[in-house]
Amino acid sequence: MLVFGATGMVGQGVLRECLLDPDVALVQTVGRTATGVTHPGLSEIVHADLTSYAPIEPRLVGFDACFFCLGVSSAGMSEADYERVTYGITMAAATTLARLNKSMTFIYVSGAGTDSSERGRIMWARVKGRTENALLRLPFKAAYMFRPGVIQPLHGITSKTAAYRLLYSITEPLLPLLRRLLPGLILTTEQIGRAMLTAARQGAPKRVLESRDISALAPMG
Repeated sequence: MLVFGATGMVGQGVLRECLLDPDVALVQTVGRTATGVTHPGLSEIVHADLTSYAPIEPRLVGFDACFFCLGVSSAGMSEADYERVTYGITMAAATTLARLNKSMTFIYVSGAGTDSSERGRIMWARVKGRTENALLRLPFKAAYMFRPGVIQPLHGITSKTAAYRLLYSITEPLLPLLRRLLPGLILTTEQIGRAMLTAARQGAPKRVLESRDISALAPMG
């Protein structure tokens, strides 16, 4: 498995589930910084320029799946800057991987409210929609767009964004209750990781998966 963005909140959860899965022989992360995780089944590529992969292409061959969890908040960003990160970096990686791995399943972490029409009023939703649409046109074996909404971090995982950390610290006592009251609408980092593994192995019923669809792939016990 390839994991991009493994130092972010969702990526940390996905990496954890991949490393815990006995059927995953190797997990290789790609990012600007190392994860700090030590595991016999983990290989890491620290790569400064995430818009160009030519120097590391030989290390990106032979993978069945890629879980792309890299992303940033749009707060305070212009549309051009947000698009450069969200669309530009994602497509640079995805086009390279589609060329190198014809049998790959690519799973992209998008977000609830993404605008598939690319014409809506909300900037981040338009850019995410454009990114999703472009990914779905690439010649992967399969591609799935995950659109989680509220995510509860588990197992000591934290967000890199200070505002999100504050929000989670305030809402943490309420999230387990809300998950019981609103099943399928609030996901955990564990569920997202397990759902990705399920989709990579067995496929998913649709190409764009909202929170309830993701929950159905990995229901909490």
